[in-house]
Amino acid sequence: MSWLKRKLVLVPTDFSEQSYEAIAVAKEYVDDLASVKLVHVLSPLHPADPAAIWDTLSDSDRMAKVTEFLTKKLSEIGYDGVEVVTLMGDPGTQIADYAQESAADLIVMPSHGHKGITRLLMGSVAERVVRLATCPVLILK
Repeated sequence: MSWLKRKLVLVPTDFSEQSYEAIAVAKEYVDDLASVKLVHVLSPLHPADPAAIWDTLSDSDRMAKVTEFLTKKLSEIGYDGVEVVTLMGDPGTQIADYAQESAADLIVMPSHGHKGITRLLMGSVAERVVRLATCPVLILK
């Protein structure tokens, strides 16, 4: 299936087991793990958040901690070659924008997330990524 091989595959993560399992699927589309990037998007600190008020935790500190955590987690589960990318903003928009900026060939992500009224109010990240991405998106059940 070499015609399916991709140069860069993004795997968005929300720290769920399903998002880590998506790496195994992404691995099938690339020649090596260096072609897979695990992407996490943080929401900016709210101005009224105690960490922002007391200046005890900045957005850049949060991003560094997430990157460190995910790098360690990837090592623990045997995916040392996967690069971690941490972004800030709306997850659906940031994932689609990063995919375009990095010229990703494919996004592989689980379909789970919010259900019911929360989904109606917040929307589905996977749904927004499918709508906004300029590359193919593989949604896993």
